Amino acid sequence: MHGNLTDHARCLYADGDQPATKCAEEHREHYFIEELTFADADEILAMLHELSPHMMEGRLPVWVRNLSYRLVVLQRSDQPALMREAAENLWLHGPDWDSIAADLDRHADVLEAG
Repeated sequence: MHGNLTDHARCLYADGDQPATKCAEEHREHYFIEELTFADADEILAMLHELSPHMMEGRLPVWVRNLSYRLVVLQRSDQPALMREAAENLWLHGPDWDSIAADLDRHADVLEAG
């Protein structure tokens, strides 16, 4: 078993210019998605920040990043900075998700206004 979500993602998708890590685990994407689905926000953010530190870099598929941010925002719907980070990810990969990114930015504004 992988030590954490980041290790599991690294085995599936690689890390930057490095090829995917070789390990003895069976690598099926749906096992990773199950682990992601039930991970806490800190673990998901650690994976995102380690494997895609500058948003556009890294080999995590866009759909994995979008799902990851969605799960984090659902867990921490009271954190405007996190909503803005999620929105930034969507703005970079739009325009399909531009309206969702705008909604996240507006919601963050409302939370900050109190």
